[in-house]
Amino acid sequence: MIRIRHWIVALLALAGSACAAMAAEPIRIGLVDETTGPQAEAGVLTLRGVQLALEEINGAGGILGRPVELIIEDNQSTNPGTVLAYTKLVDQKVVAVIGPLRSTQVQAASPTIAKAKLPAVIGGSDPSLTRVNNPWIFRVRPNDLYSSRVMAEFGTKTLGRRKWAIIHATDTFGANGRIALTDALKAQGIEPVLTQGYTSNQQDFTAVVLSLKKSGADIIGSYMTGSADVGIFARQLRQLGVNVEWVGSTSLATETALRLAGDALWGTYVVTDFFPDAHKESKAFAAKFKAKHGANPDLYSAWSYAGMHLLKHAIEKAGSTDSEAVRKAILSTRGLKGIAGEYAFDANGDGLHGYSIVRNDKGTLTFMRHIEFTADVK
Repeated sequence: MIRIRHWIVALLALAGSACAAMAAEPIRIGLVDETTGPQAEAGVLTLRGVQLALEEINGAGGILGRPVELIIEDNQSTNPGTVLAYTKLVDQKVVAVIGPLRSTQVQAASPTIAKAKLPAVIGGSDPSLTRVNNPWIFRVRPNDLYSSRVMAEFGTKTLGRRKWAIIHATDTFGANGRIALTDALKAQGIEPVLTQGYTSNQQDFTAVVLSLKKSGADIIGSYMTGSADVGIFARQLRQLGVNVEWVGSTSLATETALRLAGDALWGTYVVTDFFPDAHKESKAFAAKFKAKHGANPDLYSAWSYAGMHLLKHAIEKAGSTDSEAVRKAILSTRGLKGIAGEYAFDANGDGLHGYSIVRNDKGTLTFMRHIEFTADVK
């Protein structure tokens, strides 16, 4: 009887300790999200990803025995809104910030991030974002020096195409994606027959499509920022009789683009960092997400989910929420398996170095292969 009492007392003590830990002061992590504005649908998906990670982390006891509290600020899908959102989060004493996703928004907020001296986990893939001497920016996605190389080599060597048209948004992401793809094609001995930019949130791509048709290109390489733009462009492309090969960046694989474009995206190829069938970690995440939301996750949900789990890893590795300690813990991260690959951070703050190629087979995205780089692409 005495032993049973001791056992019960011990259990009660453990339960009390767990409750006390979760009653401790929360660790506040900020999220810059596109809650309103033209990219609000992407913002909803971003929030779903980070909330799933939050549920997992708090369900397992939090971080360092403390619950995690998510503080969300809307950037209204704009650059000025991003700067304001980040400033508000700093004022609310967050220990780190997830976001933003858009490269142009990260570029706008970079001085504010540097001044705040808080780790910022970003999703923007423009290579220059981690090359501006800002030690507080960390990318949870591979940059576009990798995607452009995969795109160029796949289009030329696998598809056998050499008459390239580059279609790109004129924002930071699209403009630097164009540069990266142009350089990657030059390495293959190819000069594009057309390079055509456009302003995001277009309603009519007729002029772009007609220029493409006139160029005689037999393949499109695209860096399109908005999923809605992909949907409109794809439909007008097919309506005007252009049926050339198309290899695009991750936006072609988003749920929004797939829904808006429908069969206009059939037969296209996507160079993407996240794909549910790529490996066991991505499959597990996709299963959880689909069970909760009834739909497959895409880039928008995946990057924010990954960002929250990276911060958990770094804070636990540091044993502290001290900004400098967390910064160093992220930079020293090696061998951490995430849903888009294995992290190995370089001195610039880039953690991933590979992309997958998938094909749109009549509305179903089919995994083809993953290409991983062992060294930084210059």
